[in-house]
Amino acid sequence: MHEIVDFNKIELFVEDLRRRYPGCTIAFTNGCFDIIHRGHVAYLEQAGKFADFLLLGLNSDDSVRRLKGENRPYINEEDRAFILSRLEMVDIVCIFEQDTPLELIKKVRPDYLIKGGDYDLSEIVGRDFVEKEGGKVLTIPLIEGRSTTNIIQKIKQEDD
Repeated sequence: MHEIVDFNKIELFVEDLRRRYPGCTIAFTNGCFDIIHRGHVAYLEQAGKFADFLLLGLNSDDSVRRLKGENRPYINEEDRAFILSRLEMVDIVCIFEQDTPLELIKKVRPDYLIKGGDYDLSEIVGRDFVEKEGGKVLTIPLIEGRSTTNIIQKIKQEDD
């Protein structure tokens, strides 16, 4: 599928998807995905195995700046969305402006809400909503030592 869907059209897109594929399941994950690396790809590969379609909520540039600082993101939202949407396991990418994905989660109503193992289930935004709707909330272990922060630190060390 590999679609990039506008935030204002995602609800209708998902409704149409569920109508075209009765009984299909949707997994949802989200993040900044600023410098895409092996850890991201391995995580998304695992997340994609839980459902028929994987929908990725992508923090907008403004949202990343508010969360990570004025110098971020290093890669703009259009490029990040394009790259992520071309990964085999990612079916849909939707950029959101908010600091959390809660509004997007409510539009999508996923069967699975998935986050990395660095999150405790109690910390996952949207957990209450998804569980109330009958969905499941899961975490996936991360690959040790694979992170955007580690890449940034390595680049800074080489610059010094």
